[in-house]
Amino acid sequence: MIIVHHLNISRSHRIIWLLEELGLEYEIINYQRDPKFLYAPASLRKVHPLGKSPVITDGTIVLAESGAIIEYLLYRYGNGQLKPVTGTPEWIQYLFWLHFAEGSLMPLQLLKFIFEKVVKASPFFIKPITKNIKKMVGKNFYEPRIKAQLNYIESQLTESLWITGNEFTAADIQLGVSILMHNLQNSTDQNRPKLQDYITRISSRPAFIRTMQRAGPISASQR
Repeated sequence: MIIVHHLNISRSHRIIWLLEELGLEYEIINYQRDPKFLYAPASLRKVHPLGKSPVITDGTIVLAESGAIIEYLLYRYGNGQLKPVTGTPEWIQYLFWLHFAEGSLMPLQLLKFIFEKVVKASPFFIKPITKNIKKMVGKNFYEPRIKAQLNYIESQLTESLWITGNEFTAADIQLGVSILMHNLQNSTDQNRPKLQDYITRISSRPAFIRTMQRAGPISASQR
């Protein structure tokens, strides 16, 4: 039995969503972060030394990192589903987008989240300083890079229904959670209508709806 060790405010929704899309049986074990500092509980480190989520156990196999878990599950249980045929142009795009979400978009979203937390937690007498630092770093570093990446995603969705073409793949799961988190952190972006249509399509998938029912809603502060 596949077990998903699901930490609240984490990105393990991706793995549950993938399992729902594949129609596989699985079990969820829930863990809660420390409400003040958002640390993962020590019990999760008993599963994996880094105390990370997502992490799965499948028999004797213990595996962390969402991209690695997705590739493993598709290799072992996918039977060719949710990925293009290896070696095709669509497969090359699939590889890029599968790893783009965690390699490019999520680090910037996490940096933005951290600066927002620092400002919020700052004592009142230094809050103006931390606000100015956040504004400067945002303006000169992460905001333009996030904008450029979202514009690139918008252009890709102008050419196809899903991120790698007209077939839904696991890359849409990996990227989709990142996009949904961005959408929760920001007001609806009217300048990117294809991205908003993409969010609507994702949110309407039966497997996604079942994921929200089993794992709870996605949070804007997932990390």
